[in-house]
Amino acid sequence: MEPDTLVTGATGLVGRWLTAELLTRGRPVAATVRGNPAGLRTWLREHDADDTALTVVKADITRPGLGLSPEDEERLASVRDVFNAAAVFRFGLGRDEARRANVDGALNVLRWAGTRPRLRRLVHISGYRVGVPDSLAGDELYRRYGAYEASKREGDTAVRIAAAEGGIPLTVVNPANLIGHSVTGEAGQYIGLADIVEKLWTGRLPALAGTRRTFTPVVTVDHLARFLAAVPEHDHDPYSAHWVLDDATPDLPDLVKLLARHLGVPAPRAVLPTGLVRRLPRALTGLDPETLPFLSEDRYDTASADAVGPSHPPVRDALRRWADRLVADRFGRAEPPLKGGFQLVGGAPAYVAGDRVSPGYVLLHGLPLNAESWQGVLPELDAGALVADLPGLGRSAPSAAGPAGWLEELLAPVRTRPILVGHSAGTALALRYAHAHPERVAGLVLVSPYFLQRRAPWHLRVPALVGPALRTTTAQRLAKALLGDQALPADGKSAALDDAAEQLRRPGVARRTARWLSRAQRLSERAELRALTATCPVPVHIVAGELDPLVGEAPGAPVTVVPGAGHHPQLSHPAQVAAAAKTTLKVG
Repeated sequence: MEPDTLVTGATGLVGRWLTAELLTRGRPVAATVRGNPAGLRTWLREHDADDTALTVVKADITRPGLGLSPEDEERLASVRDVFNAAAVFRFGLGRDEARRANVDGALNVLRWAGTRPRLRRLVHISGYRVGVPDSLAGDELYRRYGAYEASKREGDTAVRIAAAEGGIPLTVVNPANLIGHSVTGEAGQYIGLADIVEKLWTGRLPALAGTRRTFTPVVTVDHLARFLAAVPEHDHDPYSAHWVLDDATPDLPDLVKLLARHLGVPAPRAVLPTGLVRRLPRALTGLDPETLPFLSEDRYDTASADAVGPSHPPVRDALRRWADRLVADRFGRAEPPLKGGFQLVGGAPAYVAGDRVSPGYVLLHGLPLNAESWQGVLPELDAGALVADLPGLGRSAPSAAGPAGWLEELLAPVRTRPILVGHSAGTALALRYAHAHPERVAGLVLVSPYFLQRRAPWHLRVPALVGPALRTTTAQRLAKALLGDQALPADGKSAALDDAAEQLRRPGVARRTARWLSRAQRLSERAELRALTATCPVPVHIVAGELDPLVGEAPGAPVTVVPGAGHHPQLSHPAQVAAAAKTTLKVG
């Protein structure tokens, strides 16, 4: 099928979502790539887009004619609509690098589009601040805005002038700050507004720049893709321009407060004028000077975009889902093995993933880990599962309900009778819940129950000593120091441990972890939990690593010893832990 549409920059954030939208609409699409095209096709298939009508060509927008081969030129003779989604978006660019893509590249795409005998429209993607008139030019423009923003402004002007001179029908689309998909939160971009969210999440946002009325509008990436796909059918004038943004976006201080409440972290109270922030050292503010021109009270005319449609999804829900995905992705440092999000549990935001209504298993993590520590076990189970970060640990905020009340509320929507699987500190919660609600639990799996094993060294039983140690030690050393584990992955690359270290650096998490650890070492608590295990009203199955054995006899429960495992068998031997969980009702 001959392509009637070309998308340049198809492997970028806007380009890939636009390509998926066009294919879903039945358009035969050609996409330009500079490297291996397999990655684009894989991404499209993972997002349920049929790529059979996709033609992939190698191109370089920085070269005249896009550097296309004669064969590809012939394949693209049928193209009617050209979408230029190719650009370099990064702060700290050099001027020449920025201009090659954002000025010269934009003009090369326009000139190539002008050679298409069937051309209907060129759609050039710019930016919501780029379209604001400015008299600056040349060196003054680049000093004022930095290389990225200045090159986009220069490119926007050059494209409009060249299109008018060449009689090329042009639409300029000026999108706002891109956030994630309105349903999944997925975006794949971690600069700009996402950087503010990361600083908020990690406790490194003491103040905001701007004013109380600073307006940094957003648009979801799927809405922008739908809008772009509709433009060629809608626009008929020689030149059109649209500002694509959600007018319902809260002003920046209110937007940050919304996300702070959702994530369970404090919002900054101070708002500093951008003029002051510009004069302060970057090491103090943590802000890139190139971001400051985006902090404006300006509003934008969206009437023409609203006429194209479609309507925006609810912006506050979209912001929350985007924040969830940013945290799950560790702000671009990891793919989310567990696609979870924040839900209110015990009156506080808790990070929850999986089936909260009909799970076959509920898995509760130990110290100093979070729910990601179960990622190897989950695919080995024979039923769906529910996992969550414990209150005040990992990504979950502290709950006034206390651990017992928190777990009761977490499991309140559950309509099945699941097996509770607890690791280390999580075993105490599972045991107490089973005694309080035996009718709601099918069985217990206690993985490395700390109260049946050696106590931690004395210096790890005192919160005042443990807290600072947790903040200054690597994840792998933490696990060894806290839990005596000799069987973690030899390369030290365990994603769960890396994630734990990152969470421990967040404000308050190390201190709360220390308190949990100190409480877990009390002799009275250990005796109580041993007795609860012996008298548990549901079947109990104990799993312990060979290198971190039980001390004394297990109190009336079968034990599975995992050869070669230490205190974290769910990390080093997930299949064996899953097998033990699946056989709990048979051996209990």
